[in-house]
Amino acid sequence: MYAQIVEQIVAKVMAGEWQAGRVLPSIRELAGDCRVSVITVKRAYLELERAGVIVTRQGKGSFVAEALDVPRALALEEFRAQLAGMLDAGRRLGFGPQEILDHVERALSEPSGAAQPSTDPTREQPS
Repeated sequence: MYAQIVEQIVAKVMAGEWQAGRVLPSIRELAGDCRVSVITVKRAYLELERAGVIVTRQGKGSFVAEALDVPRALALEEFRAQLAGMLDAGRRLGFGPQEILDHVERALSEPSGAAQPSTDPTREQPS
C-alpha cells in the first residue's frame, strides 16, 4: 500500500500538479483519507524523502522538495531497486560476490549492455 502512495505522490509532482514547496498532507491526515495506518504513510514519506522528492521539516510538515531533480532521483531509486533485485536473484542462484561482479562486467562489455547467457555447460540455463 505504501508503494501506491509513493506512486501517486510522484505522479502528481511529475505532472506538475504539486509544485516545489507545496505542503503535503500530514501523515495522520493522509492515513485517514487513504484508510491506511499511520505507519504505512510514514514509510511512504520516508521513501519519498530518500528519493529526494520531498523534504520534512520538524514541526512544519512535509513539502515537495525545492531543489527537485525528480527524473534523476526517481531514476536513481529505480536503479537501486533493480540492483537489489539483481543481487537477490544472484544470491538465490548461489552466486558469490565475484561471480555476480563477473556477470555485471560481462554485461557491461556487451555493446548493447544486454547480458548474454552463460556459456558454462555446468550452469543451468534460465528458460
